[in-house]
Amino acid sequence: MKDTRHRALITGAVTVSGALAIAIGVRLSGYGVPLSLLLACATSCLATFSSLLFHMISAWSTTTHRCTRPGCAFRVSLTHTDSAENRRWQEIAAHHPHRSV
Repeated sequence: MKDTRHRALITGAVTVSGALAIAIGVRLSGYGVPLSLLLACATSCLATFSSLLFHMISAWSTTTHRCTRPGCAFRVSLTHTDSAENRRWQEIAAHHPHRSV
């Protein structure tokens, strides 16, 4: 279930990024921009939009557990874990040896 949803989000991100890059390329072509520059701009837009959306998907699907002690910088970030594993790391974050890092 999670793997299917993750693949759908990635496919959607690539589709949206491609559509935005094509839209920018079409708008630039109306101003007489040379083809080589047009391709460079559209490709850089595709890479930028894809990177942004992939980062947002990663942030959305990541759970972070932090130590509750003031001044402690211990934290654990988890992606695609079940509830038992999530709970185990939550307890580890709460009961680790408290050191300021």
